[in-house]
Amino acid sequence: MILKDWYCLHNPEETITPALLVSPKAIRRNIDLMIEMAGSVKNLRPHIKTHKTAEIINMQLESGIQKFKCATIAEAELLAQNKAKDVLLAMQPVGANIDRFLRLMKTCPQTEFSTLVDHPSILKKISDTADKEKMSVSLWLDINNGMNRTGISPNNHAFKLYKSMTASSRIAVMGLHVYDGHLRNTDFEQRKKDCDRAFQSVMDFKNSLEKEGLAVPSIVAGGSPTFPFHCLREGVETSPGTTLLWDAGYGNSFPEMKFKMAAVLATRVLSKPKEDILCLDLGHKWLAPEMGFPRVQFLNEDSFEQVGQSEEHFVINTNKSEAYQIGDIVYAIPQHICPTVAKYDYLQVVENNEIVGSWKVAARNQSIHI
Repeated sequence: MILKDWYCLHNPEETITPALLVSPKAIRRNIDLMIEMAGSVKNLRPHIKTHKTAEIINMQLESGIQKFKCATIAEAELLAQNKAKDVLLAMQPVGANIDRFLRLMKTCPQTEFSTLVDHPSILKKISDTADKEKMSVSLWLDINNGMNRTGISPNNHAFKLYKSMTASSRIAVMGLHVYDGHLRNTDFEQRKKDCDRAFQSVMDFKNSLEKEGLAVPSIVAGGSPTFPFHCLREGVETSPGTTLLWDAGYGNSFPEMKFKMAAVLATRVLSKPKEDILCLDLGHKWLAPEMGFPRVQFLNEDSFEQVGQSEEHFVINTNKSEAYQIGDIVYAIPQHICPTVAKYDYLQVVENNEIVGSWKVAARNQSIHI
C-alpha cells in the first residue's frame, strides 16, 4: 500500500513540522494506474480539489490528460494558467461567482470552461448574465441520484430544466453530471451493485431526454470510490480526485484499488506531559479535524491511541512513551487528505529520502486573480 519508506527523511532535524511530504514517483504511479484502469485518457476528467497544485496538474498533462474537474474559481484559474484545455467547475456558481465565472472565461479564452446547474433560478441568472455579456456558457445538468447534497432528482422537474437549457440561445448543453460520493461500501461487489443501481436512474433519465429529441452529449460521473465502475462505461467521463495522493481512509476501505500513498505528514513530539502520553505538533490548523478518531494512520507505530486534538496539539496515549524523546519526528498518513492539503501553503517534495523542493498549493484560497 505504501512505497517503502520513501517518506523517511535522512535529515529530519532540518525540517519544520508539521510538514506534508509528497512523492512525485508515487504520484506518477497513481496517474499511470488511473489511465490503465480507464483504458486511455479519453474519458478521464480528474478532480484537482485534492492537491490544488500546478506541478501535479502538469504531471497529468504530460501523461496526455486534458480534461479536468474542479470545485472553485481559483482551481479553474490554476488549470487555465497551466494550459488545461477543458475545465469543468463542478460547483453550481451562485452570487458573485456567476460574474467571476464569466470573467474567467474572458480572461482565459484558450481554455474551454463549463459548469453545473440544478435549479431554474440559477439557469436564468447565468443566461441573463451571459446575454448581457454577449457570451455563451457551457452547462451540465447536475443530477442527484442519492447523495442528497447537490443536484436535482432525475424526474419531471429535471426534464423541464434540461429542456429550458436547450432552449436558451446563450447556453451550450454539455450533458449530465452526477456525483455518487455516498456509495462507499467496502465490499467491492456490493459497491458495484450499489453504483450500477444508482446509475441506472441516470441512464433512464438520459433515455427519456433522448426519446423527446433532446441530445445528451456526455455524462460525467463519480469520484474515487466508484471510479473502478464508471471508468468502464462507454461514453461516461470519470472524475477521481483522491487517487492522485490517496489517503488512509480510502486506502483501508478500498485496498483493491492499489493506489499508492503519495502524501505523508511529518510531525514531532512536542511534549511528554504525563507517563504514557505524547503530544504532537499536529493540531486542527495542520490536519483535517472533521472526522472522529483516528484522524491519521501512524507509520511504523501501532501503539498510539489518538485521544485529543486542538488548534496546535495532537494528544496520544501509548505504552511506549519511553521510546520517544521530545523533538522526535513521527510520520502519519491523513485519514482524509483533501482538506488536509488545503491547510498547507506548500507541499514538501521528497526524492531519495531528501526534501528537494516545494510545490505551492496555489489554489488553496478562494481567489488567485479573478
